[in-house]
Amino acid sequence: MPTSAPYLPSGGSPSGNRVWLITGASTGLGRALAEEVIAAGDRLIATARDVTAVKDLAESAPDQVQALPLDVTDPAGIRAAVAAATSTFGQIDVLVNNAGFAYRGALEEISDTEVRAQFDTNVFGLLDVTRAVLPGMRARRSGTIVQISSVGGVTATVGGTAYAGTKFALEGLSEGLAAEVAHLGIRVVIAEPGPFRTDFTGRSVRWASQPIDDYRSVLEPARKQFTAMHGNQPGDPHRAARAIIAATRMDSPPLRLPLGANAVDRIRTTLQQRLKDIDDVEPLGRPADYLD
Repeated sequence: MPTSAPYLPSGGSPSGNRVWLITGASTGLGRALAEEVIAAGDRLIATARDVTAVKDLAESAPDQVQALPLDVTDPAGIRAAVAAATSTFGQIDVLVNNAGFAYRGALEEISDTEVRAQFDTNVFGLLDVTRAVLPGMRARRSGTIVQISSVGGVTATVGGTAYAGTKFALEGLSEGLAAEVAHLGIRVVIAEPGPFRTDFTGRSVRWASQPIDDYRSVLEPARKQFTAMHGNQPGDPHRAARAIIAATRMDSPPLRLPLGANAVDRIRTTLQQRLKDIDDVEPLGRPADYLD
């Protein structure tokens, strides 16, 4: 459990004893966020596919925390978890869609089954959980939905194509959702972490099952760089968690929240390059309209 006081960037406000539901709370950023929510005095529904992995959170603060099993690819299980959470705490104020995983490899190397599994968890699971929680937020005209995206939701990297596809989808869906629910008092925050010191580059990563030799020359350096990061990532999950909490307390939270210097720098570079690319191709693309 964290021992330091929560980090609050300017614009934060005191906690209102809100109720959080976090998917994938057993490890990584989800676990750090769960611990920081407890430390901040809010209430928490901590979920994981294996509920035993989050039971210690409930045992550490039984009046604040409910541990529930939740596989985001199981629609019936999602409905049951949301109903149980609402029965215990009355409402869900903040939903954090954190559950997800990554396949690494060239797109051609990743099987259809693997790609679909990636999208089922990272995209369709997120959609199902969001749709299960939205009716309660709509009825109360309040709530915050935090979508855990990635710097990979803004710029794709070699070997991370399928994962980037899910995060690009998440970004578009979440941006559209934000516009749909703003008038209902519901806010959406898309968190975009860079490399953080979690199991994402270690135990949690999955590798394509059908390697193709033609891709080796570009994938092998990328794989070595990716695995070398494990345990050396610059990002502190607890500081990221505290930044997320602070963002959800703002009167007007940001739609997008890059987390870590790596994410800020890479996203800025990517967007600046996109603007340059638009300028370069404008003479080709602009004349495509009908002529008056």
